[in-house]
Amino acid sequence: MDDLDKLGLATASAKARKSYREGGIPIGAALVYHGSSLDLSNAVVLGCSHNQRIQKSSPTLHAEIATLEDAGRLKADVYTKCTMYTTLSPCSMCTGAILLYKIPRVVIGENKNFVGGEKLLKEHGVEVKVAGDTECEELMARFIKEKPEVGKVHLYSTNYAR
Repeated sequence: MDDLDKLGLATASAKARKSYREGGIPIGAALVYHGSSLDLSNAVVLGCSHNQRIQKSSPTLHAEIATLEDAGRLKADVYTKCTMYTTLSPCSMCTGAILLYKIPRVVIGENKNFVGGEKLLKEHGVEVKVAGDTECEELMARFIKEKPEVGKVHLYSTNYAR
């Protein structure tokens, strides 16, 4: 993994650990601007956050959506020079947001615990890179084991807070 991807994934992973410590789903994300080159020379973390579905009893505060919110409203062309980093394969909603904002590149920490919209992203010309990060995989697996009431199937689809 190059330095840009290390920065982005490390930022997302820190947010996933924060969510886990709060009792939430350990998924983190970061939106990193890099301009037209994929190196650290222009890299700026525009936004980063974590999944807050449990913490805020929200059906939509997935890590990627919360990250876009954290970045604030940006000019359309800024998104086209960014990479979205996420510790887990993005769900359909987050995949849609990536496509809507024309983010050209997504780096995923792991996709063993959940496979989301990777195929759809690729079909729309988005570069998708799966890092196969052991820490991301182990943290999510631990969460699934510790919180079976949420469970693997329910990570994105069930409102278990009620």
